[in-house]
Amino acid sequence: MATHGTWNDDPSHFLRPNRREFMFVGLVGGLGLTLPHWLRSTAHGAQKFYETREGPAQSIIHIFLPGGMAHQESFDPKPYAPIEYRGPYGSIETKLAGVRFSEVFPETAKISDRITVCRSMTHGEAAHERGTHNMFTGYRPSPALQYPSMGSVVSHEFGPRRNLPAYVCIPGQPTTYAGSGYLSTAYGPFSLGSDPSDGGFAVRDLSLPDGVDNERFARRRTLLETVDDHFRQLEQSDRLDSMDTFYQQAYSLISSKEAREAFNIKAEPKALRDQYGRHASGQRMLLARRLVEAGVRFVSLTSGGWDHHDNIKGGFRGPAGQLDQAFARLIQDLDERGLLDTTLVMITTEFGRTPKINNNNGRDHWPRVFSVVLAGGGIRRGFVHGESDALAGAPEKDPLTVENLATTMYHQLGIAADKELMAPGDRPIEIVKGGEVVRALLA
Repeated sequence: MATHGTWNDDPSHFLRPNRREFMFVGLVGGLGLTLPHWLRSTAHGAQKFYETREGPAQSIIHIFLPGGMAHQESFDPKPYAPIEYRGPYGSIETKLAGVRFSEVFPETAKISDRITVCRSMTHGEAAHERGTHNMFTGYRPSPALQYPSMGSVVSHEFGPRRNLPAYVCIPGQPTTYAGSGYLSTAYGPFSLGSDPSDGGFAVRDLSLPDGVDNERFARRRTLLETVDDHFRQLEQSDRLDSMDTFYQQAYSLISSKEAREAFNIKAEPKALRDQYGRHASGQRMLLARRLVEAGVRFVSLTSGGWDHHDNIKGGFRGPAGQLDQAFARLIQDLDERGLLDTTLVMITTEFGRTPKINNNNGRDHWPRVFSVVLAGGGIRRGFVHGESDALAGAPEKDPLTVENLATTMYHQLGIAADKELMAPGDRPIEIVKGGEVVRALLA
């Protein structure tokens, strides 16, 4: 991918086809293989699912902004900088004394007393794919090893809850780096296959295929169990004995009314859907809230496209408006339902944008400093962590590294970030290497 490639809101251009989507009911019904194989592919690791103790955050919603959102046009405006640095938008007051956001984030300004803005995020990767790898895994890219995403690590450490996938991507896995890396594909995300903002939205893999009703599906299950029993008699082994557990998980997920209902965004009141926004960002965040409320541990979604090398004034306001509306309503909704204290919400992006507007009235890639937003899950409310300098070009105070952000996130879940997982070749690899918990971010 070119460093200055154009981004849009369609995640498919960012994804290499792989085998990490896991709910092909047609194959399960017809062959009895794919989903249970996905579930049992690391049977030896099943005993480790519940070793990790839950922390104050029981779920995470990760909102990723592909392309690199400009911090100057969002959460770190510089109203007193020269015009070629401060950019085309003005700034507005928030609920926090002396803290201003860009004028295109009025709804987020109203809920600023419930969130933490980190204005000193920093790393050294100026290419899209490398910056994205950082923000999804907590590691710099390596040619020798594909690291697992944070969602896959959470899936590995905790496993499923309430017959629901541990890790879901809306609408689909946005990047290879959102996958399971060196871990088994069993810990990859469940991808919906369509966007919840579509009028005909339905999760394809929670529906039985055409021509297969519940009775027929049950008969196929019985047939599959008979075949399994035959092979079990031929060869006794731990892997064969463990099949029943994984098949049971597969069928429970498909047949569970609660699991299907968790994805039924149409059950939400029309007024609430309108308040989130009848656009991709709004409906994805509403579905994310619905999923964590039902028991999904980690939900990752994308919002907008932010690679504004040209005409940032014309290109920024549209996606910013959708993000502003949806995010503010998400935080309010979680808070009203008593879920914000147990749900950690993160807005991240792969890097920021250059301090100075370029000759095309845009901004180029700039990883040296940018902004991320955190809320809930034991994170402080109404707080700004760190500062950038007067021209938004470098951290001025309390720089926040990728390793420290990831370590803090894992800490809030109850996961020790220095725990070692096993990579191919029985290589022990720390979940995060060299990170520290940023205590200043914690409530």
